[in-house]
Amino acid sequence: MVAASRRQRLRAPRRALRARDSRARHQRFDQRTDARTFVNICTVKILITGSNGFVGGSVGRWAARAGHEVLGVARASQPATAWPGGYVQADVLTSDLAEIVRAFAPDVILHGAGTASVGASLKLPLDDLRASVMTWANTLDGVRRSGLRPVLLFPSSAAVYGKTSELPLREALPAQPISPYGFHKAMCEQLAREYVECFGLRVVVCRLFSIFGPVQRRLLVWELYRQCASAAETIWLEGTGAETRDYLHVDDVAAALVALASAQTDEEATYCVVNVASGAETSVLELARLIRDLISPDKEIRCRGRARRGDPPAWRADISRLQARAPNWQPQALTSALAECVAVWQQESKSVSN
Repeated sequence: MVAASRRQRLRAPRRALRARDSRARHQRFDQRTDARTFVNICTVKILITGSNGFVGGSVGRWAARAGHEVLGVARASQPATAWPGGYVQADVLTSDLAEIVRAFAPDVILHGAGTASVGASLKLPLDDLRASVMTWANTLDGVRRSGLRPVLLFPSSAAVYGKTSELPLREALPAQPISPYGFHKAMCEQLAREYVECFGLRVVVCRLFSIFGPVQRRLLVWELYRQCASAAETIWLEGTGAETRDYLHVDDVAAALVALASAQTDEEATYCVVNVASGAETSVLELARLIRDLISPDKEIRCRGRARRGDPPAWRADISRLQARAPNWQPQALTSALAECVAVWQQESKSVSN
C-alpha cells in the first residue's frame, strides 16, 4: 500500500479509477479531414510519463482536446502550465508505477520520460543511460507488476538507424547507432522485446524523426526562428546546409501515436516498430529558407560547413507501415506547420514587449 500522502497527490477524478470493459477499450477511431482531430467512438484513458516534457506534454494536450482522458506523471510538484488532466508527482526512475497504473487503469501508456539530446548524451553518457534506459525499465516493470496490459507507446528515435546510405529508412534495417543517445534508444527497444516475449506486455515502438512544435524552445526550428527574428543581417547554419531531415509537427505525432495505439485490438502480447515521420526529406538550407521567408525574406543565409559529431548526414523515413496501421492519418504540410509555430512565437514576443 502506498502512503496516504502519495494517494492525495493522485488528482485524477473518481471516474478515472474504474476499469473499462475490455471490448470498449480497443475500438478504433474514425478521423476527420484534419489530421489532428478524431471523432471518438469511445474515450481512451492515456497515462503519460514525463508529462511536463515536450512530447509528453504536447501529446497530453492534444489528446485532451480530442476528448480523451489523460493522467500525467512527472517529478515536478505541479504539472506544466495548461496541463489538461489528472497529475501525479512521481519520479519515473524510482517510483512504484504499478500502483499508479492499477489506480488509473489506462488503455494506453505513453512513456514521455527520458532524454532528447544527442549532444548531451556525448557529454554525459551515464546520465543519459539512467534517464533513458532505466526510466523505461522501471515503467515496463511497473506495468508487469500491475497485472494490467495497456498498450505501451515508446517514443524511440531515428537515431537508432545511425549512419546509413539506404533511404528511405525502413523499420527492418539493422540498428547502427553512432551516439550514446541512439545506442540507449536501441537498448530500450530490446527491453521492450524482453517484456513482450517474457511477460506478455503490448508495446508499440514509435521511431520519431525530427519533431517540432510551438512549445519547443530548443533544436533547429527554434534556433532558426530566433536568428530570423533577430536584428542580425545573416542567418548562420553550422553545417553545409545539405544535411537532410524528416520533419513533423508534434500535433501530427500525437495523432499518429493515438491512432497506432487504437489499432492494437489484439489483447495478446504485441511488439511492433513503426516510423513516425512525414516521409519527406528536407535539407537544412531549405528549412532555413522556409522560416526566413515567413519572417525576414531579405536576410542572407550562410553555412559554416562544420560537421557535428553523432549526426547522420541524411534522414527520410519509409512511412508505409504507419500508413497501413493508421490509414486515415495525414500530416499537415511543412510550410503550414512552420507558419503556425512562427505565428505563435511572434505573438508571444509581442505580448512580452507590451
